[in-house]
Amino acid sequence: MLRTLAALPGGRAAKWVIVALWIALLIPAAMVAGQLGDVEENDNSAWLPGNAESTEVIDRAGKFQTADTVPAIVVYDRPGGVTDADMAEARADADGFTAIDGVVGQAQGPVLSEDGAAIQTVVQVRKGKKGWEDIGEVVDAMVVIGQDNADGLRFHVTGPAGYASDSIKAFSGGGSLTTITALVVVAILLLTYRSPVLPLLPLLSAGSALVTAEAVIYLLAKHAGLTVNKQTSFILTVLVFGAATDYALLLTSRYREELRRHEDRHEAMAQALRRSGPAIIASAATVAVSLMLLMLATLNSTKGLGPACAVGILVGLLAMVTLMPALLVICGRWIFWPVKPSYGSAEAARERLWTWIGTVVSRRPRTVWIGTALVLGVMAIGVLGLKADGLSNRDQFTGKPQMAVGEDILSRHFPAGSGDPIYVVTNAAFAEQVRTALSGVPGVRDVSTPTVRDGEAVLVAELTDAPSSPAAMRVVDRARTAVHEIEGADAQVGGNTAIILDTQEAAARDSRVIIPIVLVLVFLILALLLRAVVAPLLLMATVVLSFAAALGVSSLVFNHVFHFAGAEASFPLLTFVFLVALGIDYNIFLVTRVREEALLHGTRRGALTGLTATGGVITSAGLVLAGTFAAMGSLPLVFAAELGFAVAFGVLLDTMIVRSVLVTALTLDVGRWMWWPSALFTRPDPPRPAADTSDLEPALTHG
Repeated sequence: MLRTLAALPGGRAAKWVIVALWIALLIPAAMVAGQLGDVEENDNSAWLPGNAESTEVIDRAGKFQTADTVPAIVVYDRPGGVTDADMAEARADADGFTAIDGVVGQAQGPVLSEDGAAIQTVVQVRKGKKGWEDIGEVVDAMVVIGQDNADGLRFHVTGPAGYASDSIKAFSGGGSLTTITALVVVAILLLTYRSPVLPLLPLLSAGSALVTAEAVIYLLAKHAGLTVNKQTSFILTVLVFGAATDYALLLTSRYREELRRHEDRHEAMAQALRRSGPAIIASAATVAVSLMLLMLATLNSTKGLGPACAVGILVGLLAMVTLMPALLVICGRWIFWPVKPSYGSAEAARERLWTWIGTVVSRRPRTVWIGTALVLGVMAIGVLGLKADGLSNRDQFTGKPQMAVGEDILSRHFPAGSGDPIYVVTNAAFAEQVRTALSGVPGVRDVSTPTVRDGEAVLVAELTDAPSSPAAMRVVDRARTAVHEIEGADAQVGGNTAIILDTQEAAARDSRVIIPIVLVLVFLILALLLRAVVAPLLLMATVVLSFAAALGVSSLVFNHVFHFAGAEASFPLLTFVFLVALGIDYNIFLVTRVREEALLHGTRRGALTGLTATGGVITSAGLVLAGTFAAMGSLPLVFAAELGFAVAFGVLLDTMIVRSVLVTALTLDVGRWMWWPSALFTRPDPPRPAADTSDLEPALTHG
């Protein structure tokens, strides 16, 4: 059955049928994929679980018309101090703001700062069905009004509405991210294949997979309640391009080997799929299952990211075992020009580097793996400095957009928490008690009188600390403790700072729950694939060590090179899932080849031949994946830059050090015990002196 399935994509007639089916699929998929933005939910409150306190406040406060609005804080300043004419201009602007579709009620202000150097106006903006996009349109209209006849008066929109507007502009670089990712893939494939034409096939196949995946995700979001956002979109782009291209590299490498052994290219492709297919499918399944475990998250944005990326991986796999083989066979051997693999020719000795590494490692494998593990352990110490406790709104950007500039001006001339209050909803009978308790909380000021409706009351309070800052979130915690102690009040604290706090707490909980489950499940997959226990345990240990080292180095770079304020609470979990799943990928590619060779020649020779045979292609695959994730740095967002750097560095560390040195040294040292308790464990290797390198001699032509 496996032979029949492997022969299908490269069959003489089937290859044309497969291409035709993909074309028929891509026509409607392209139309549907373009609508993905219509179902994105980019409002932070939509990412929270329904039982989060700030979410419940939004539901309860709906009757007071505070639930679906966010404040836009308009700030004016002039270096020499504002004038009476500036105040008149601000009043005229306030009247203009109220006429904008999407602005709710009357503007509050303008208010002159005590030092006379700045003016503040607060406008409530309706979120609308499109969340950030609707808010962004309102803010853009406000900017047009504010900059008209400004005459040197500086104008900025900050607060939650300003953050939403700047965020949607930052995410609008998704199109350029796709272009940059594609260019990175092409550049690395040109260096890998040394062919000007061959890179077009993986690029075409990966692009087809991305379009199809986006169409499937749109349908799931539209009809199955899947939560997707801009973050999902850009991670999906780099993941599909990177992972799908990796699968293409592994398939193409094996196909080129088989073309030298088979005169008929159709038979060569069938053999390539039969021999490389199980490893590719197993690795894709591991990544997809690991990503699906994100559905255990309480944070809707993380919960939606898992199945969306799993769809991308599975569609990428489908493209690379159907469309890619069909295109390769249709094009024939000339696609490898100028170095075509003719029948009966010998493989060029391109893997001397990996043969040399194998020689060095085989001399003292125990010393090598202990030394490598110690170095990785030292790198992991940097984890102690990782500040993954969330970012304030202003720290979310790598640059300084208008909301950050406006917040700086606001903090210099006005009380820190002005314009972005917390909301407390309580039973009306306890409103005054709640007001008294809230007024006594350090960091809370200007608690409003209760507004009562239908047996419930809402209070509004300003904070003395900047909204969404760590200090402000600590105040929210204290406020919740104070009002929760009032028995029967059913008081809850919400608002934008509370939403961010709940988001961080949900992300921290998700990390504690999901990471151990991912480890157990990946171990079980490896145990089934390798039919062993020792090898999966050792592979899991190397990947976790690699993850810790990557996180440690990333922490040092974030703190001392990029000078970022910190990282999102979800950063460790997402980095872990991507690095563990993708790191296991490369170990699967290596160890399945080692096991294949060990069945024929013993574990020692299998380890060295496997390293030589897979070294080049796995390194190329790692470069592709690292390059695609590094492209995330083109977005002006701290989260994208941090995740892109950590995964890119971790992938390079895994492919160049962990897989080639640490795993090979462990395999050589442990020997046949790697395969315990399978039947392969019972086959002892022939004894060889440590300096004997004859195992490597056939590797140049075998791989």
